[in-house]
Amino acid sequence: MQSSTTVSPLISSFGLAVRQLRGREGLSQERLAERANLNRSYIGELERGEAIASLLTLEKLAQALNSRPSHLLSHTERIVQKRHVYGIALTSIAC
Repeated sequence: MQSSTTVSPLISSFGLAVRQLRGREGLSQERLAERANLNRSYIGELERGEAIASLLTLEKLAQALNSRPSHLLSHTERIVQKRHVYGIALTSIAC
């Protein structure tokens, strides 16, 4: 497990993507875990950026979310880009 100060933007954005897509499907963490054959606490760790998903986990999550791995990753990338842009904007405002 990584400390919150060292979590990469990609890892935390992946967790947010999972949470957002889970919400769109109307699934609890427990129901997503059941569908993906994963532990509910592991889903929570992923969503908080405390765990790093393997490719097999990516595949399981995408299937459980009625999606494709490429969609989950592209959603993650959009979140990374938005966070980067907003970070630049907020830094500019603070200066």
